[in-house]
Amino acid sequence: MGPLKGFKIVEFAGIGPGPFCAMLLADMGAEVVRIDRTAAVELGLKRNPKYELNRRNRRSVGLDLKLKDGVDAAMRLIKGADALIEGFRPDVMERLGLGPDVCLAANPKLVYGRMTGWGQEGPLAHAAGHDINYIALAGALHYIGRKGQPPSPPLSLVGDHGGGGMYLAFGIVCALLEASRSRRGQVVDAAIIDGVTSLVTPMHGRHDAGDLGRVRGENASDGSRPWYTAYETQDGKWVSVGAIEGRFYAELLRKLGLEKENLPEQHDEAGWPRLRRRFAEVFGQKTRDEWVAVMEGSDACFAPVLNLGEVRDHPHVRARAMFKEVDGVTHPMPSPRFSRTAPEIQSGPALTGAHTEAVLADWGFSADEIAALKTSGAIG
Repeated sequence: MGPLKGFKIVEFAGIGPGPFCAMLLADMGAEVVRIDRTAAVELGLKRNPKYELNRRNRRSVGLDLKLKDGVDAAMRLIKGADALIEGFRPDVMERLGLGPDVCLAANPKLVYGRMTGWGQEGPLAHAAGHDINYIALAGALHYIGRKGQPPSPPLSLVGDHGGGGMYLAFGIVCALLEASRSRRGQVVDAAIIDGVTSLVTPMHGRHDAGDLGRVRGENASDGSRPWYTAYETQDGKWVSVGAIEGRFYAELLRKLGLEKENLPEQHDEAGWPRLRRRFAEVFGQKTRDEWVAVMEGSDACFAPVLNLGEVRDHPHVRARAMFKEVDGVTHPMPSPRFSRTAPEIQSGPALTGAHTEAVLADWGFSADEIAALKTSGAIG
């Protein structure tokens, strides 16, 4: 099932945004085969591999790409694929003999997806980096956090997943759509620095218009407004409010029991410290769950701040069946939803090389060819 059913994709194992992209495509029904190094036993992981959720929904082939037979086997798979995903530093695939020129010559319809932090060219192209570095240089990190406090890295959501994996998945699907018309493949150069810069496109407009300041914690959606922030409750937990529009702000005041109190006007900036203190006092008088009973479902633009364990038990999340248990591990369901070609979680994360012989057989290798690869050590 899934709208990408029938597409075949080869993924070269990596970390971060590459596997996340592969998961997105596999969730949508594409047959994604992950090529793992034969020596890459699970010792490198700090947790049981079944918890590496971005490795779900695909099979693993173990190949030794240091051997010619291993490279040749990888090329056989690439020749039968619609798309490829690789997340190495620039020139690594070329040195392996599996660069885009070679692969597109062998498979002219191939969509060759490349995932890097800094891109394939530029002064930083070969430099090491991680999520925090990419979102810092793209200008996103500067605005995340409280006034007078250091920037707060937002997990790896903005860079690796948002600007990286999701943009690569989008690019691959766009190129597959174009290839279905032109019958020609191409390279998709997805760089996290590019993707994050694209994500903040609206902010650049606001910056140039003078609506976005240079100081962290003084802007409309960064927590500076008393009605768009989080408050601590009596039990030490937190709730969020986002009542920007006037009618929603009026509902917030009513739910807080402050509609008749002499308070500063909503957009009276000089009155914001007083307004924030008053809101904090009131929110501190009840527990988080008591405020949920008062506000949730209203137009006050309210939601409790939940941890990941709590999310799964929320009534709205349960009503939408947003999670599924696979092999004793809770997985978020694929998103978005489709009315006719519904995606599904078919399998949990695969161990390295768990399906090598089965995949090779399914993709056209004979029993003798598989035996020869085992003899040469190209497959484990």
